[in-house]
Amino acid sequence: MTDYKKLSENAFNIQAKTYDTDKNGKHARNLYQDIIKALSSLQFSNVLDVGCGTGEVLSIIRKLYPTALLYGIDISEEMLKKAEEKKIDNLNLYLGDAEHLPFENARFDVLICTDSFHHYPKPQKAVSEFYRVLDNDGYLLLADFVKPFPIRQIMNIFLPFSNEGDVKIYSQNEILSFLRHSGFQDIQYRKINKSSYLVMAKK
Repeated sequence: MTDYKKLSENAFNIQAKTYDTDKNGKHARNLYQDIIKALSSLQFSNVLDVGCGTGEVLSIIRKLYPTALLYGIDISEEMLKKAEEKKIDNLNLYLGDAEHLPFENARFDVLICTDSFHHYPKPQKAVSEFYRVLDNDGYLLLADFVKPFPIRQIMNIFLPFSNEGDVKIYSQNEILSFLRHSGFQDIQYRKINKSSYLVMAKK
């Protein structure tokens, strides 16, 4: 059985040193501005970034919201080291994965997840964890990779053979189903470029 988490951990440990500037991190970087724009419409005092990588989007949030408490969790120790090097004020970093978040219930006002959801072996469990740690009336901002049918199905045939821990590219219906099943409401899904979507959902 494929150990997707170990593959993801190994791949991102290798990519960490140049992720902020090379092609490996390009897709994620193209999502940051949309995450920041969506965040500007919300009221919050703290933010959790699941799959925070090098902490780049948290660094942007810090500059715009200097009093917010910031938290990041990632499966890659090397990615977290790069985040630590940025010396982001009031940032708490954790080593772990999305399916087992080490936080109490109703802890966060906003949870963001950028370009890592397609790496999760148990996506429904991850979404249920997102819901659990969000405060009542908290918001999820989920941005990730998408392709239209039938390209998506063809890519999904080959993804299990990737050595980077990619699990599956999900359709809009699949994403909406995960969120509704966990209890999210007011779900807004939109394409933001040719290969990406952004979802905002309320607990």
